[in-house]
Amino acid sequence: MRQRARDLENFYASSLGETACYLLLRRLNDLWGDCANQSVLGMGYAHPLLAGLSLTAKSTVAVTPHLGEASYWAGTDRGVSACISEEDRLPFADGSFDRVILLHAVEEAESPRAVMREAWRVLAPEGRALIVVANRKGLWSLSEGTPFGHGRPWTRRQLIQWLNDHLFQVTASATALHLPPIDWRFLTHAADGFENFGGLAVPGLGGAVMVEAIKHLYAKPGSGAAAPVTGLATGRKGVAQLPRNEAARSNGQKVEISHVDRPVTSRFHHKC
Repeated sequence: MRQRARDLENFYASSLGETACYLLLRRLNDLWGDCANQSVLGMGYAHPLLAGLSLTAKSTVAVTPHLGEASYWAGTDRGVSACISEEDRLPFADGSFDRVILLHAVEEAESPRAVMREAWRVLAPEGRALIVVANRKGLWSLSEGTPFGHGRPWTRRQLIQWLNDHLFQVTASATALHLPPIDWRFLTHAADGFENFGGLAVPGLGGAVMVEAIKHLYAKPGSGAAAPVTGLATGRKGVAQLPRNEAARSNGQKVEISHVDRPVTSRFHHKC
């Protein structure tokens, strides 16, 4: 049975959920910057990540599957529009979005292939998709108390091969969520330390696999490559260099994650 949006919403409102959102957004910011003047679609339950892009993106739309009354959730004052729709029949024209984020969309889908085909359809040519799934090798896939402990987990190699078979070319991959999936304050307060150490010592064991791919109208299966986000870009201290020319943002500055929906009293409010 697929998780309800209400359960996902409750998780991301918890201390552990806020920490997970912060770490995923940190990696997303390295990949895409702030998505200025880009139209962004979120599939599955990508609202926590979209909220971190909404102030600068041209538009942010979150689509969640219709799972009954309990799954209803509305847009927020952060500029994220909400839409309840079947994942394999999105109400958007071909090539409507510059970016697509799939979070909690693939692992539990009845037909992951249909979901990915629909994401490919609404993505503009040469547009970029970011797929975030539970890592089969990580601890988070074993924890049923988090959304990453439900559905089918993936390895990075499996996800890359699968995307190559769906007319995408993989350009970058990484893992995130290296801290244990336990909602203890001293662990969540040390999230940055866990992430930095895990990324260096055991980069393949993060709780989430994040793979970026570009839409090509014609792509040879197997043409993508696993490209860990590790190199530093010239002139952009602390920002990962991606294997593409257009990865750098126009102003060359990294924007801090500063607009995730979370209570004012959250310990991450000064960061997010």
